[in-house]
Amino acid sequence: MNFFNFDLKKLVMIGIVLALPLISINMQQRPQESNWLSKPFTLLGSAVSETFYGFSHGVKDTTAMYVNLINIKKHNEELQSHNNELEARLEKMNELLLENDRLRGLLSFKDQTKMNLMAAQVIGRDLVIDHSTVTINKGTADGLKSGQAVITTGGVLGYIFKPEPFTSHVMLITDRYAVVDGIVQRTRAHGIVEGKSQYGSTLSLKYVEKTEDVKQGDLVVTGGLDNIFPKGFPVAVVESVEKKTFSVSLKVDLRPVVDPYKVEEVFVVLSAANEDFGDKYAPQASTETPITAEGVTPAIAPAAQGPIPATTPVAPAPAAPKKPEEKRP
Repeated sequence: MNFFNFDLKKLVMIGIVLALPLISINMQQRPQESNWLSKPFTLLGSAVSETFYGFSHGVKDTTAMYVNLINIKKHNEELQSHNNELEARLEKMNELLLENDRLRGLLSFKDQTKMNLMAAQVIGRDLVIDHSTVTINKGTADGLKSGQAVITTGGVLGYIFKPEPFTSHVMLITDRYAVVDGIVQRTRAHGIVEGKSQYGSTLSLKYVEKTEDVKQGDLVVTGGLDNIFPKGFPVAVVESVEKKTFSVSLKVDLRPVVDPYKVEEVFVVLSAANEDFGDKYAPQASTETPITAEGVTPAIAPAAQGPIPATTPVAPAPAAPKKPEEKRP
């Protein structure tokens, strides 16, 4: 066997023989001296440790951020829910304040008039075919009967049309069959306030002599005939006046002072007791300033000494119900 032939065992043996002196020399070094043989392993271990630490730290930060986002989302949902609850409470409180103001106005009006009134709430609208009506929560069981006037604190609304045991239908003055005795407050010209259509929101003042002085913005009040309505109570505002050539009467269009579809509380006049409001609703501004027809304005608000607040809505009532067949074409 040739000694110089390549043999793996011989190569290993030669490596060990050469390494032993090096190891012996390295072991004789002082502890504080750097061990050059272990440096590669130390560097490799440090690199692996640093890489693992960086990876674990990144995973930890990502996990913490995810958990934090979940908590923030949950907290945000709780805040949103709480905010919605507070907004609902605020809306409810505002509604209660408005209702309280309306009820205080009703109570003040009732205390300052000598009429016998019954308070009621509007619970329905236009439930009667062929008529413009609202329904209130009082009926014959409460002593109501057909033909009684229905008003609000600011004006005429209508009158009892069809009483039921526990509810009543109120025909609005805007209905084509409704009539109210009216007076132009400024000039005391007399006429009859009539509704113009089934579902309309306008009125007309009929049978006013052509020679009468009626202007846009004039306030029309109740005449108080038959003691159904109090005298001098607001009904409507003049929107336009037309003098026809071949007519002995003026054509006067009106707008009710109260929007009947926004009324919530009303009074049923059990007895008008000859109440006369006189000039309590007289315009405080100059008569040259027209009164808008979109509700009660400062021009038709009652004087300071009057019992009715200027901002309180009103409702209309007729002097005597007209039978439907009398106005049918």
